[in-house]
Amino acid sequence: MATSPRTNLLQRTLEDDDIALGVLENAYDPTLVEFYGELGLDFVWIDLEHAGPSPFDGDRLEDLARAANVTGTELLVRLPEPDPGMVRKILDAGVRSLFVSRIETADEVHQAVEASRFEYDGEPGKRGFASPRASRWGTTDDYAGTEDDEIVVGVTIENPTAVDNIEEILAVPDLGFVFAGPLDLAVSLGHPGEPTHDEVESHVEEVREAALEADVPLGGLGFGMDNVNEKAESGYQILNLGSTTGALGGAVRSWLNEYEGS
Repeated sequence: MATSPRTNLLQRTLEDDDIALGVLENAYDPTLVEFYGELGLDFVWIDLEHAGPSPFDGDRLEDLARAANVTGTELLVRLPEPDPGMVRKILDAGVRSLFVSRIETADEVHQAVEASRFEYDGEPGKRGFASPRASRWGTTDDYAGTEDDEIVVGVTIENPTAVDNIEEILAVPDLGFVFAGPLDLAVSLGHPGEPTHDEVESHVEEVREAALEADVPLGGLGFGMDNVNEKAESGYQILNLGSTTGALGGAVRSWLNEYEGS
């Protein structure tokens, strides 16, 4: 008996013009992914650019995706570059939402999004057809006909060239969202470690305004809950609240500070 197609809950949130809240799970632990889902987060960010397993490690990615599926949250996987092979591998493991780093042009964005689709912009896409976990090992009803509707592919805007090309990038068909990356923008602008530098904030604001004008969902980092609330009010739809190590560090430090022993 065939099973029903998958449903991308993050995509539904964006389509409803709601705000998705998530956490960077930088311990890469399926138990913590499941726990964050139980806590009610809309997504769990898995960053494969700076650490974690290889983007080609299908077994690890399948385990993380299963943990998300159990509790109804979505994995949001960041890839280190717009490599079509990486995009296909991640999606075949059962991930439905991803975003790509190190892009500068609309052509690079087009390449990444096209790799995620069986049909793209009225033409054949570049997604490979197989029977992986994404198709529930070949049991999903009309896999090729429904999969494209459940995939979200975004890109990180993290260098001045991408900001200069932002209008062309936002016009790429089926682009799921843009994620304004102030930390890497700070590096590329010569202000490493200064995400609130005036020049960095000016570039981020340019991305924000362009995304809202193009009606493309916008993602970003929250630097404390006041900042999260401000960004939610200013049009951001995907907001990262913090990280596993940040949350644990804050909790343990507070316990040590309250310790009254000798």
